[in-house]
Amino acid sequence: MGFGFAEISVFNIWGALTLLGYALTLLLVPRVVLIKKRNPVSTIAWILAVILLPYLGGLLFLIFGINRVERRAAHKYQSSRTISGRLSELSQFQLMVEEGLTPQQQRLMRLTNSVSGMHPTFGNRIEVLDDTNRTLGLIEQAILSATETLHLEYYIWQPDKTGTRLRDLLIRKANDGLIIRFLYDGIGSMFLTNRFLKPMRDAGIHVASFLPGASFRERWSLNLRSHRKIVVVDGRVGFTGGMNIGDEYIGKDPETGFWRDTHLRLYGPSVLQLQQIFVEDWLYATGEELTHPQIFPRPEDMGDVSAQVLAGGPDNEVHVFLSLMFAAINEARESVTLATSYFVPPVSIATALETAGYRGVKVRLLLSGRAGYSWTWLAGRSYYDSLMKAGVEIYEYDRGLLHSKTLTIDGAWSLVGSPNVDSRSLLLNFEDAVAMYDDRIAAQLEDQFAKDLRRANRINAETWPQRKTMHILGENLCRLFAPVL
Repeated sequence: MGFGFAEISVFNIWGALTLLGYALTLLLVPRVVLIKKRNPVSTIAWILAVILLPYLGGLLFLIFGINRVERRAAHKYQSSRTISGRLSELSQFQLMVEEGLTPQQQRLMRLTNSVSGMHPTFGNRIEVLDDTNRTLGLIEQAILSATETLHLEYYIWQPDKTGTRLRDLLIRKANDGLIIRFLYDGIGSMFLTNRFLKPMRDAGIHVASFLPGASFRERWSLNLRSHRKIVVVDGRVGFTGGMNIGDEYIGKDPETGFWRDTHLRLYGPSVLQLQQIFVEDWLYATGEELTHPQIFPRPEDMGDVSAQVLAGGPDNEVHVFLSLMFAAINEARESVTLATSYFVPPVSIATALETAGYRGVKVRLLLSGRAGYSWTWLAGRSYYDSLMKAGVEIYEYDRGLLHSKTLTIDGAWSLVGSPNVDSRSLLLNFEDAVAMYDDRIAAQLEDQFAKDLRRANRINAETWPQRKTMHILGENLCRLFAPVL
């Protein structure tokens, strides 16, 4: 008996789909090789995905595998030179000499200058904020005191009681005549509806979403997020760190419970560097250049802290925070104190931590534990064996959710900001942080770290290998997804 007409049609359809799948594979594989040439492991993984899953693998690569920001990076670079020129004209606080810094601090400063393009400034006053309710109160006070401009950029802004209260405060200031710009991440703040944002626009607040962009192709860039948290008031006061806006960030979400975060309040010339990051992000999102004198006012000497505000993202030639953390850990001679909410380190960072431990450096990690995302927590735990063999002390916070992102080296240099120690923060996201060449601030951070350890459980290196096989299996399976966690 011969094949029926329906059977032949089905056969032809499947044959056509198969040929189309192979054609797409032949087209995508060279594209993968060209785009992912910096990371051979990632290249091989994507090639296997495209070949073994012809349609699904290709779709995933189009969404997550392509860094589309290069198409606007050149324009951003040209425009940012204008912004930087405006900034340099107004600021006389660039720390071009290395007076007063230790040789270790000097090496870290030279590296940071090279990879970030921003120079450290002197004359800053910086306050470490370790209570989220107080942080929110200080931000509200600063907004109330604003007289000219307000710039806010957030990864997550929830339309709950906290987010609504702060929104209404912005509307009130806009009605008083202030120029306000509000930039939010299109995925992180996905619950910000037009209904929530309309009163802001009606009051004259300039509102924009940071990626996905305006074009259809850019709207596929789900994997590249602005993870920054920035507030700049009149170009005089700045806030940045780990804290977003929402009920959970001040401990008012019963499911999340207590929220532990670290933020900074800045005064002095470093605020203009924070302003520069916002202005470049605004340009990136809207195409509008902001170079008005009121945006970059002449800074004043507000303190004695030397600091450097840094921006990192997929539009940079160098992975700023990956390079900086790697170098800083390798510079350590006495201590490395690291707190992070999500810990799935790239191989280079894990190796640097282990090497420091083997050198006799006291390395301590404070991680978020179960309160974070389960898959990230499990993937991070797969690194514990080799770290503890090197003498690294690992603690998991148990009071609530630890969301701080802090690093101190030898009690003399510190980094506080938005990047976690994972591939997403160090390779994919747009992040910001403040590097501080000041032993007093480093001491503050280490004192807070010591207090946090009282509410943390230390992982026992002796009993750790005895955990159940199913736990080990889960950890290793989750680790397979480390590049996108």
